[in-house]
Amino acid sequence: MKPKSKTIGNLGEIIVSNYLNNRGFKIIERNYLKKWGEIDVIAERGGTIHFVEVKSISCSVEDTREWFRPEENVHPQKLKRLNRTIQSYLMEKNISDETPWQIDVAGVFLDIKTRKARIRMIENVVI
Repeated sequence: MKPKSKTIGNLGEIIVSNYLNNRGFKIIERNYLKKWGEIDVIAERGGTIHFVEVKSISCSVEDTREWFRPEENVHPQKLKRLNRTIQSYLMEKNISDETPWQIDVAGVFLDIKTRKARIRMIENVVI
């Protein structure tokens, strides 16, 4: 029985949050939701806010092909919605216009059978 995509997505977000935490990031919030979009993980390190979009797939980690990139599912329309949601977050939290921020994308490959994961980070995606 294959896990449902929402379960895979939630697991991927937990794994990415732990990954970032282990690299000195402070997780500020997860699953910030507005009618027009969602931010999976919001983290901070060195004064920069990182808005992380997580894309997860279930596959055999050993069978992960370099040509398959879950992060490619972050298409221009998704980035546009994400940017609008980020702007809402910044205004709602009264974050200064001077505060640096960036969008990062995490591709997560989950092998449910072996309970292993591989993460591929793309930092500072330009909209």
